[in-house]
Amino acid sequence: MDFKKSRWESSPKLQKSKLKNDLKGSTPKTSPSLLSENQTFGTSYSNDPLSYHLISKCRSINEHYEMLNKIEEGTYGVVYRAKNRNSGEIVALKHLKIDKSYSGFPITSLREIYTLKNSKHPHLINIREIVVGNSINSVYIVMDYVEHDLKVLITNMPSAFLQSEIKTLMLQLLSAVEFLHKNHIIHRDLKTSNLLMNNSGQIKVADFGLARKYSSPLLPMTNIVVTLWYRAPELLFGETKYSTSVDMWSVGCIFAELIDKEPLFPGTSEISQISKIFSLLGTPDKNTWPEFDLLPSSQLFSFKKQSHSKLREKFLNLTQNGIDLLSKMLDFNPKTRISASEALNHPYFRESPYPKDPSLFPTWPSKSSGEIRKAYNSPSAPKHDDDVSPTSKQIVFSDIFENASKNTDKAGFKLRL
Repeated sequence: MDFKKSRWESSPKLQKSKLKNDLKGSTPKTSPSLLSENQTFGTSYSNDPLSYHLISKCRSINEHYEMLNKIEEGTYGVVYRAKNRNSGEIVALKHLKIDKSYSGFPITSLREIYTLKNSKHPHLINIREIVVGNSINSVYIVMDYVEHDLKVLITNMPSAFLQSEIKTLMLQLLSAVEFLHKNHIIHRDLKTSNLLMNNSGQIKVADFGLARKYSSPLLPMTNIVVTLWYRAPELLFGETKYSTSVDMWSVGCIFAELIDKEPLFPGTSEISQISKIFSLLGTPDKNTWPEFDLLPSSQLFSFKKQSHSKLREKFLNLTQNGIDLLSKMLDFNPKTRISASEALNHPYFRESPYPKDPSLFPTWPSKSSGEIRKAYNSPSAPKHDDDVSPTSKQIVFSDIFENASKNTDKAGFKLRL
């Protein structure tokens, strides 16, 4: 896929040509046009040649796959374990949720399909094909089956991963995130439940329903992205011109969760989330976050000053290099927050204990071979599929594929009511 930062030409014929070529795995010489963020491809598939072409050429799920059991359900789909009727191979099927309040094919699903089809990396989940069920409105993504998700695994483990294992997992995650960012893609929902791990110790980043390409200069996008516990502070304060740094904050939260077996910032609302962040990391000032006062919601709060971070006190067994890496991932200032490439070269990964060979990881029994993965009390991803710019209600067509509580006088700030 060509990831050049260019605007697409506006021709309906080019839209359809690009889509058809992408489905065939080829890349056209010309680029398709812009679509409204709110557009969902017509009033019905039969009246919408673009969506109809996408779906009508797909194979039937009933002819080629046998459904075995439900694994889990998320904001944008339900995942099942299934068997290929011809080869006997086990695969994962994601049944896409079609929002009845909209007409046509959901943009979140198109983005996920497009991103996965054009982003091949050892640590990204592999999409094999799209299949349809009994009706053309029943659409499934066929993906590699991976035995575990890290959220379930961490919760059920009697003790945390070893430091050598954490380093291996983090290197794999950072490698995948670096690949996405170099190709101008922001995942926008990195969390432990979206990280799958097979019995060979290999991580696969999954669930690209909120993924977006970003441009330079940055254009406004919705800030209602990323599951709350992993959401960067600039998003919580209303920033709409953001880029890869929001993913790196999420990576920092994942790093801490691997160490501690518990979410780092388990907030119950945006206010609660900010409270927990400031309680641990201190309150930002002109030095730590020079542009904080410019954020849309920054003036809604008054803060109790806490001058220092408590990361060292919380993670006593983490080396100084480990604390340094975690601190740089959880930097308040998105402009100075560490990048994935920089993190991969951090000395933490070059000190003892060294990263463990993935093949030497323990083998855990799969929690999805015959039962639904247990649901834990963690928030869902934001259900938001229209990144509407205040100044322009159009997006690059390539993007498509691919309440406050009053009880806030706690932990660092209170809401100005």
